[in-house]
Amino acid sequence: MNGNLISFSNLDFTSDHPTLNRAFRIAIGDLFSNILPHQSGVLDAPRPMIMAGLDYENPWTRDAAINCWNGGSLLVPDAARNTLLGVLENAKGQARIGGEYWDKIIWVTGAWHHYLVTGDRAFLASALQTATASLEFMEQTEFDPTRNLFRGGACFQDGVAAYPDRYARTNGSSGIIDWIRANPQERALVGMGLPMMACSTNCLYYSAYLCIAEMLRELGLSGAEAYETKASRLREAILTHFWDDATGSLAYLLDDQGLCRHQEGLGAAFALLFGVLDPAQAQRLFATQHITPHGLPCVWPTFERYLGQDGHDLGRHSGTIWPQVNAFWAESAARHNRTDLLVEELLSLASKADRDVQFTELYHSATGEIYGGLQEGLTDNSIGLWKSCRRQTWSATGFLRMILHGILGLRFEKDGLRFQPQTVAPITSFRLRGLAYRNAQFSLEVTGTGHRTASVYVNGEPRPEARIAAEETGEQQIVIRLAD
Repeated sequence: MNGNLISFSNLDFTSDHPTLNRAFRIAIGDLFSNILPHQSGVLDAPRPMIMAGLDYENPWTRDAAINCWNGGSLLVPDAARNTLLGVLENAKGQARIGGEYWDKIIWVTGAWHHYLVTGDRAFLASALQTATASLEFMEQTEFDPTRNLFRGGACFQDGVAAYPDRYARTNGSSGIIDWIRANPQERALVGMGLPMMACSTNCLYYSAYLCIAEMLRELGLSGAEAYETKASRLREAILTHFWDDATGSLAYLLDDQGLCRHQEGLGAAFALLFGVLDPAQAQRLFATQHITPHGLPCVWPTFERYLGQDGHDLGRHSGTIWPQVNAFWAESAARHNRTDLLVEELLSLASKADRDVQFTELYHSATGEIYGGLQEGLTDNSIGLWKSCRRQTWSATGFLRMILHGILGLRFEKDGLRFQPQTVAPITSFRLRGLAYRNAQFSLEVTGTGHRTASVYVNGEPRPEARIAAEETGEQQIVIRLAD
């Protein structure tokens, strides 16, 4: 844990926007306060792990992967590794990914990113075994060969408020998994039983195939081409079933009753981030995706059964703002030179954290207030208002993602760390000091606005690009001037 503490003690972020600076400190505080000793998964003793938040006593699988991917693997690498190992399960002597079944495959992307950040080859070798075993199991149980898609709910959307009325018939339960027991005659005949297929989750499987191919190549093993072929077929299926070329938008869900054409925040973000959409499709999606006064909602619109309930109007998992969703959307915008969308999301979340002195779980998309949303199953069969959990880790690390992967433009690659910073007014300068990367520490100072790098200096010497090689050691001082 000592290395993690050193990383934090030396870390300093400042910009010409005071709210942003305060929010960064709050995010670091929320992350660090949620690192606790815990034993689970394949860990043989209690070790520091990243908990899901102040109101959660365990690290959930998707939270673990997202928190490590958002910045945990960079800022607290030991705790991040423990967290990824702590959500595994032993299946007949083979480690497999645990947790809620449909979106747990996100672990593969988190594990590959952890390797890119840390260079931990021992972890990579074990992660490859876990990833291949887990994906093979999911192919056997949840893959629909008629559509070439994976069944299951949407990424992180485990509450019925995320889904159309058909899936709210759970005998009063809030969990989408309970729909299977309440509707046995409608369940899928293979696997766990949810008959739906979600855009976000299938994008995660697409990423998993590509990550496993990269793992194989990095370890000098054969078989990468087979996974890339599967990835290509899955991408084609995602576009065939979810992409609407007439409207330039992505549908949310597909089942035996047809498409749900609501917009899914993570479906859009992952399709952009993983390259499921080509550049022309990406620009059309940016033009059609609904943005609320407080950013990209998790699902839009909310489902009608929540409108006007007790003076409230948004479902817990539909219509609301979940910051980890906004973080992936913001980075996707940055990678497609939509810096305006990145900065809007960044400043919106920063102002909420500054107001509340914490990053909470979710917010109302019209007012920006802390808001838990409406959902079935709180106390009885009726719809009720849930709470928004306190100091939610992936909300805090989501903000850090907007900083690290967004405006700072950190790009982790197999042979080093590249920088592609970008910003627009009112942020015109920022500096990050004391961040550890493998065996080096760096400081990054950026001035100007835009997404084009006008000049780069590393340790006072001009360079054609801003980059730290994986094998470099010592202090690296990088100065970048941006131009519109």
